[in-house]
Amino acid sequence: MAGERRAMARLMSLLESDGHEAREITAHIYPHTGKAHVVGVTGPPGSGKSTLVARLAAAYRERGMAVGVVAVEPSSPFSGGAVLGDRIRMGSLSGDPGVFVRSMANRGTLGGLAQTTENVVRLLDACGYQRIIVETIGAGQGEVEIANVAHTVVVIQVPGMGDAIQTLKAGILEIADILVVNKADFEGSGRLKTRLRAMLSFVGKKEEREKKPFWQPPVIGTVATEDRSTAAVIDSIEKHASHLRESGALDRLERDHVEEEIQAILFQDFIAKRLSKVDAKHYEALIERVATRETDPYTAARELLERIKGVG
Repeated sequence: MAGERRAMARLMSLLESDGHEAREITAHIYPHTGKAHVVGVTGPPGSGKSTLVARLAAAYRERGMAVGVVAVEPSSPFSGGAVLGDRIRMGSLSGDPGVFVRSMANRGTLGGLAQTTENVVRLLDACGYQRIIVETIGAGQGEVEIANVAHTVVVIQVPGMGDAIQTLKAGILEIADILVVNKADFEGSGRLKTRLRAMLSFVGKKEEREKKPFWQPPVIGTVATEDRSTAAVIDSIEKHASHLRESGALDRLERDHVEEEIQAILFQDFIAKRLSKVDAKHYEALIERVATRETDPYTAARELLERIKGVG
């Protein structure tokens, strides 16, 4: 919290381990959190997320804000660590004491986020970083978990990557607070922006859209490699942050995030504690029976549940 970057890096490593020390650290830093505005940036691979994130961080620094960047990357199948590609692409931010970039392995989680990402975000918050940008791995349609971490979600699309309806189905459009069409100098960007605006009119229930004040996600064209329209994205993020505060939606969003997290921790701890009481040989035998098609996964799960009930 005094700004010692090496100490922050060591704490982040402990938080990523998700063990007893991570829980102790979280308990200590939690009272000092709740000041930062968290921005999630998601979209398909090749959409220019890292380039745009670097531009956003630089623009925030020009406005005098300290910026934390958490780049969630695919896990190495060999070491389990992050590939660090995003950190390499954000090399322009190195050397700035007002920017802290952390790459994290997603460790196989399907939503594009590691389970420990939120604790790392909290540490940056407690250490005084006013804007924290979380970049997901770019897995596509499944990246809706970012909505449980970020206050403002920026969804990036690019022209020429297939049917926009296909790329934005399964919840990804519904979580967008800001839609960015990057590589707007490419052919088809105008049509994509028009299509996205049309699709937004079908998102959410009618009664939700008619509530006042209602946030209508803007569609912004950018060329991140040339730093074009970065300011427009920043302005929209700040307008959305003001909207959340003034409408009271920020308090509701925070409560929803907390409820989701508590339930996830309860589920994880409950299952781990109960399974630890099940005889390991029986557990392995049950897995073998499912693998050899002697029984099915649902029946096996019910059998385990009965044994868990029996051991208390």
